[in-house]
Amino acid sequence: MRFEVVADGSTGAEAIELARQHRPTVLLLDVSMPRMGGLEALPHIRACSPETRVVVYSGFDDEDLARQAVGLGAAAFISKAEALDDLPARLSRIVDGAVDPLPAPAASHDAAGERSDAAVLDAHLERFRELFEEAAIGMATMTLTGQLVRANSALARLFAQGVPNLVGTSYPALSKEPIDERFAALLAEIESGRHDVVTIEHAATAEGQTRQVLASIAPVRDVDGHALYLFLQVQDVTAQRGAEEALRQSEERFRLLVEAVEEYAIFMLDPDGLIASWNAGAQRIKGYTPGEVLGRHFRLFYPQDRQDERHPEYELEIAVRDGHYEEEGWRVRKDGSRFWANVVITALRNAEGGLVGFAKVTRDISDRRRLQEERDRSALALADGNRELEAANKRLAQSVEDQAQFLAVAAHELRTPLRIVTGASEMIAKHWPELTDVERVEMLESMDSSAARLRRLLNDLLTASRLDAGVVELDRRPVAIDELLTAAAVRARSSHADVELVVSALPEVKVLVDGDRIGQALDNVIGNAVRHGASPVELTAQAREELVEVRIADAGGGVPAEMRDRLFERFATGESRRGTGLGLFIVRELARVHGGDAWYEPPDEARAAGRFVLSLPRATAATTL
Repeated sequence: MRFEVVADGSTGAEAIELARQHRPTVLLLDVSMPRMGGLEALPHIRACSPETRVVVYSGFDDEDLARQAVGLGAAAFISKAEALDDLPARLSRIVDGAVDPLPAPAASHDAAGERSDAAVLDAHLERFRELFEEAAIGMATMTLTGQLVRANSALARLFAQGVPNLVGTSYPALSKEPIDERFAALLAEIESGRHDVVTIEHAATAEGQTRQVLASIAPVRDVDGHALYLFLQVQDVTAQRGAEEALRQSEERFRLLVEAVEEYAIFMLDPDGLIASWNAGAQRIKGYTPGEVLGRHFRLFYPQDRQDERHPEYELEIAVRDGHYEEEGWRVRKDGSRFWANVVITALRNAEGGLVGFAKVTRDISDRRRLQEERDRSALALADGNRELEAANKRLAQSVEDQAQFLAVAAHELRTPLRIVTGASEMIAKHWPELTDVERVEMLESMDSSAARLRRLLNDLLTASRLDAGVVELDRRPVAIDELLTAAAVRARSSHADVELVVSALPEVKVLVDGDRIGQALDNVIGNAVRHGASPVELTAQAREELVEVRIADAGGGVPAEMRDRLFERFATGESRRGTGLGLFIVRELARVHGGDAWYEPPDEARAAGRFVLSLPRATAATTL
């Protein structure tokens, strides 16, 4: 036998040391080895033992890999697919210099013209190569140290490089951020056998842009479970991460919105009735901090007799059956005191109809109950019923009825966007991969629109409450009326792109107002015109001696005659019963606290359409703040 085996090793580092010690005639070098691969070790072996003919012996039968090995100094490249019995003769020819260093194409037929077993295997390998090459996802095979030895076109496009340039490249070198330590830790986990699939996400320059990519690495093991080489899949997750961030921001905005509300206790329950969220209003009304209630059953807010009757559980059962539950009753604060509450519980379901929890809205209406009790006592004490008291009672009854109607409408207005946000978030969380980009965008837009709807409703509620209490604070400043009208038109166009708005006002005319408060009033009037009127909507301003009159007109038929007398009353709504009935009430009250007023001018012979008018104090050169 011409050859004698003097030593063997299992890593690239051992191969270098053995070459230095023995200076062998021929050294068979595998490409994929732990800790240091063959391509990395090859230049060091050539440097310490130049006379040694290094033969790269690999299971990766790839022309680009073979060319790189020869370029690094290999005497030849032999595939492990070749017959083992032919290896000594092949090595002898390599030592004699009689063999082409690059492998020759494999024969596909035997001497009799019949397809051999090797040819069948070659055919299967060819089909695998075609599948590998045509895959839409980036794919590659790597050595155990992370050097790419075969890559497909999708991976080359992802990293904006040619396939030959990728072969021999260490994967961390393709990242736009340092990942060497993380990558080495993942390879150590694979080598130890703790994991069969590991992933790493990082930034990369993909197709000329910085993209976020997710790489999955799995070992290919022999029958004894030893890793032979690594299989890599890389996909662009930039759009997915962007959508996830947009969803996170949307959810964060909605969470901040709910948490900021102090007039209502708004919180979530899981399907078992355990408290899952807690806003500032809940803490103010019930007295508990989030840390004291999260994870506890909501029955702790009920008197003991109601707990014994399992009334809290009954409420959830009705909410599941009917979609929501509403009642008024006694509730208990942390300090043991009681308050009379209006409660609405809404069942929340995912896209498949499965119950995911409940939304609970509680309002302290103890003051209203006391008023009701006082009215009842007064009615009993004055049984003869004098007309003045009777009229007052009717007004109070109407107020109670209006408030009850308002609470029902407000609960509905809150429930609808909450259902949309919950449904969309559940759909995105559970079915993200199956959704198209258009469907994802539509769901995110519906969530953002619902959050905006909640903001408008809660803003009206807070403003109406402060107007009732007489605690509205104004930051009066001279403001150009055309700036106020133009800004209001811009806001309206952002939510009603198909509506034409026309602004006509002199820029030198200024009003002495709180710009934010009057902006809210203008938004309410314009929104009313857009919802109930027709395009175009015209905004004009006319200066008087001490006032500036702003008129908002649309091309619709105007306000029905039966609605005009109570148009600016609280909780007044049209036949459609849409909205809370607070919009125009807030408009008039904000105008009045500024020293102006608001009214409606119906159509007449000279004018086909009705107009809403808002009068505001005019700012003059002598105005002082």
